[in-house]
This record gives sequence, C-alpha cells and structure tokens, in this order.
Amino acid sequence: MKKLASLLVLTAVFVVSGFATDVPTPYKIGDKATDFRLKSVDGKMYSMADYKDAKGFIVVFTCNHCPFAVKYEDRINDLSKKYKSKGYILLAINPNDPALEPTDSYELMKVRAKEKGFAFPYLFDDGQKIYPQYGATKTPHVFLLDKNQIVKYIGAIDDNVDSAADVKEKYLENAIAALESGRTPSPETTKAIGCSIKAKK
Repeated sequence: MKKLASLLVLTAVFVVSGFATDVPTPYKIGDKATDFRLKSVDGKMYSMADYKDAKGFIVVFTCNHCPFAVKYEDRINDLSKKYKSKGYILLAINPNDPALEPTDSYELMKVRAKEKGFAFPYLFDDGQKIYPQYGATKTPHVFLLDKNQIVKYIGAIDDNVDSAADVKEKYLENAIAALESGRTPSPETTKAIGCSIKAKK
C-alpha cells in the first residue's frame, strides 16, 4: 500500500512538472531574449535579425484600446524617431486577443497606425506566443535589449502616465543612456502601469 501511495505521489509530481514547463519563465535582467518574426501593419514580417547593425532594441507591448497605451502613443512614436538614428530599433507588439478585445484586431491596428503616423513596426502577436516569453503583463510594458538581445531594462517608459510634460524620471531613456556609456541602468526594473493583457484563460 505504501509503495502504491509513493508511486501515486511521484506520478503527480511528474504530471505537475510537465504542465509547469509549458509556462514560460518571464525574462529577468541579464536573460537573452528570443527573436520573433511577426507581421506588421504594412503586411511585412519583422524580426530583430533584420537589423544587423542595431545597437539595441526597444520592445514595447502596447495596443489600440487601452487608455494607458493611448496616452503613450505619441511618446512611443517620438522615442522611435529619436533613437533609430542612434541605432536603437523600436518594435511595438500588440499582445491582445482580438476575440476578447475587438478594437485590437489586426485590421484596426492598421487604421490606428495610419491615423497616428507610427514611425515604427506595429506588430501583431498572432496566437499570443511572444508576450508570455517576455513576461509582459501590461500595455504598455517595455523591454530594453542590447545588441546581443540581452535584457537590460524592464518596466515603464517614464514616471507620469498622464502628462509627458510633467515627467520627472525618463526610465527608458535613462537606461539607454546608461548602455551608451557602458553603465548598468539604474533602476533596471520599474513597475509597468497599464491595462492587463487580454488572453483566453
């Protein structure tokens, strides 16, 4: 009887372990990010491998509908323009399931990108395969990677959602400046403020 009980316990452990491995571990500072290949609003596929001379990547999980993401749209656009010339490529990814949030459909992403004149690839995480790998939980949620795709900063763009004019701490820009000077960003992580990602349970 004891042997049977032990066998059942071991079986349960293996089953639970098997399920646990299906859930990606969110990236931490120092992890190497996996590249992706996602469709943008221009109909083309994009990946980090396309940018051989990049000094780093700004991966922003964002979307159409979230009020927080909307408040950051212009700032994200400005960041893309400012840092592209410095070698940092901004790639924005919509992680939401349009079945749960219809305003985040690929077709409406194209409309929004045109309305706002997005200067960056606005990518659709079809099947929601990429955001869990990164561990993104909000829109917007930022991951700064160096040229080797090593995660250097995770969190918010800055410290003021409501007003770009009243920002006191530009977390993302300060982290890029640190990389440029060979320093470690400080802080390396901040709390992302935004809407939860819409995914099927």
